[in-house]
Amino acid sequence: MLGPVILAASRSDRMRRLVSAAPVTKPVVDRFIPGETVDQIVPIIRELTDQGLELTMDVVGEDITTPVQAEAARDAYLELIDRLKPLDLRTRAEMSVKLSMFGQALEGGHELALANVRPVVEAAAEIGTTVTLDAEDHTTLDSMFAIHEELRKDFPQTGCVIQAYLFRTEADARRLADSGSRVRLVKGAYKEPAEVAYQQRHEIDKAYVRILRTLMEGEGYPMIGSHDPRLISIGQELARTAGRKLDEYEFQMLYGIRGDEHLRLAAEGHRMRVYTAYGTDWYGYFMRRLAEKPANLRFFARSMVSKG
Repeated sequence: MLGPVILAASRSDRMRRLVSAAPVTKPVVDRFIPGETVDQIVPIIRELTDQGLELTMDVVGEDITTPVQAEAARDAYLELIDRLKPLDLRTRAEMSVKLSMFGQALEGGHELALANVRPVVEAAAEIGTTVTLDAEDHTTLDSMFAIHEELRKDFPQTGCVIQAYLFRTEADARRLADSGSRVRLVKGAYKEPAEVAYQQRHEIDKAYVRILRTLMEGEGYPMIGSHDPRLISIGQELARTAGRKLDEYEFQMLYGIRGDEHLRLAAEGHRMRVYTAYGTDWYGYFMRRLAEKPANLRFFARSMVSKG
């Protein structure tokens, strides 16, 4: 039951100040967010890709209140893409973006977010890679899916994320699978009301399997976003049953969680993509990582006790 409490804390300015000021916070945050600048993250990109892993890069930051901040977020991604170009990684390093960073919640936010994300998608295509639109809370999803559909007209490899805990997702998955989309399936990490989302873990897990089967049997490219060993095994079996080759789907996990499993899957020939975040506005991202999995919270708590 701690997850909802932590998610509420992620929106608290007071908790942000307390957590940010704690002396043990930075070394723990570094487990999940390995850098604050492009200069710091480029060596991490080289290290991970040299190990046979692939990446999706996220410039963290969600509290966008002005169009100027949204443009700055756009420019941060354009800087990242510029630094990726000489590495010639192509689809081995893609981008993940939250449309809230591009102004989606502002006045005229749908059009503003589309205008800001399009140059990022264009620049990514120029270096042979692509962008995935992250899912946020349920109130933003109609806008996200509409932007995804618009971008795919010119850039069909643009991906999107769907969340198993939402009741709507099974219908979204059928539509996306039929259209041949790149789709990352995750359980979901936002506090959603019982009117729109499953609240029990076993219900979410069952929905995840149903949705993943739909994606595997469809025409798109499934991306299995999970650290759960059972769901990973089920994903492999569903892929075999659907007749998919190893390069026709992939696994995705967060940087800093189950690193040995990243390497194991890559060594077995699977496409294994590591969701790697960086930037200075790390608080919201960090708190959601704690909320998603009790082990993450225990890790943080132990560090507070041992270093406090």
